[in-house]
Amino acid sequence: MNRGVACSWYVQAFWRGRVCSGLNRQVSHAKFRRMKHLALCLSLLAVAPGFAADTSSGPSVPERLTTARTAIAAKDIGKALTELGLAAREEPRNADVHNLLGYAYRKQATPNLVKAFEHYQTALRLNPKHKGAHEYIGEAYLMDKKPAEAEKHLAALAQICGNTTCEEYADLAKSLADYRIKNP
Repeated sequence: MNRGVACSWYVQAFWRGRVCSGLNRQVSHAKFRRMKHLALCLSLLAVAPGFAADTSSGPSVPERLTTARTAIAAKDIGKALTELGLAAREEPRNADVHNLLGYAYRKQATPNLVKAFEHYQTALRLNPKHKGAHEYIGEAYLMDKKPAEAEKHLAALAQICGNTTCEEYADLAKSLADYRIKNP
């Protein structure tokens, strides 16, 4: 009989009260029950590692962000929203996650500006100098026909960048100029 089977048989026999030969006949019933309980606990501990929960947590937040960016580039906004939602649950105080969530909601076939603004504002609350969030919320304000609000974020970008040549400033400035041409 191999060791595992013998150990299992001994624990089962002990649990049923059949292995008493080594016990003092004066052992109280309560002490015997405690000993059986201890034997059961020890047998469960021996088996527990085989039933341990999977400790791998899946993709990390940076991996989820990369997957979401790839999905956005492929115009698979649904997949991006799924990945970003999981990332936000894992790291709710990550400004990049909220910025991309806002972007994804804004880029849906039917834009959800309410959700987009919610996530951009969360990103800016977490990181008031987040250049991407300032650019994207400015573009969202243009979609919502609020150019004055977009200009506030353009001014914030000028201050954060220290100039008017950083990419986020240039992109929002172009979007604002295009908006003014289309909406005189």
